[in-house]
Amino acid sequence: MSFVTDIPAAPSEMAIEHFHRRLSVETDCADVAVALKSSEQDFVLLHVVGALHDYERRHIPGAIHFPHRNITAESMLEWPQGTMFVTYCAGPHCNGADQAALKLARLGRPVKIMIGGITGWEDEGLPFASGKEPGVI
Repeated sequence: MSFVTDIPAAPSEMAIEHFHRRLSVETDCADVAVALKSSEQDFVLLHVVGALHDYERRHIPGAIHFPHRNITAESMLEWPQGTMFVTYCAGPHCNGADQAALKLARLGRPVKIMIGGITGWEDEGLPFASGKEPGVI
C-alpha cells in the first residue's frame, strides 16, 4: 500500500461536495484566458496587489488595478451588486487575492480567486499587458 492509498478516497458524494465548493470559490488561469479571448468576460478581473508602477509594468490583460486595501463598500458602488469579481495577486506565495476575496465576500459580492496569479499565468505561457490601461488578450 502506498501513501496515496493509505487513507481511502472519500465517498463520491463527499468528493462531489468538496470539489463543488472548491470550484465555487476559485477559477484558474486557463479558464480566465478562454473567457477573455472569447469575449465572454462576465466578471471583473482585479489586480489586487502591488503599486501602480508594478501593474503598469505587467498585468493580466483586462485586469483593473484595484489594491485590496481600497476595497470598501463605497468603492464597490462603481459596479452593480450582482457583479462577479475575480481576484488575483502575484502567485501562490501571495495572499493578496485571498484578502481581496474576503473583503468582497464580506460586502456580499460574488467572488472567486484566480489560482496561480501572475506566476500561474506566466507558467501557462499566456500574454501580459503593460501600461495604465487594462488592455486585451
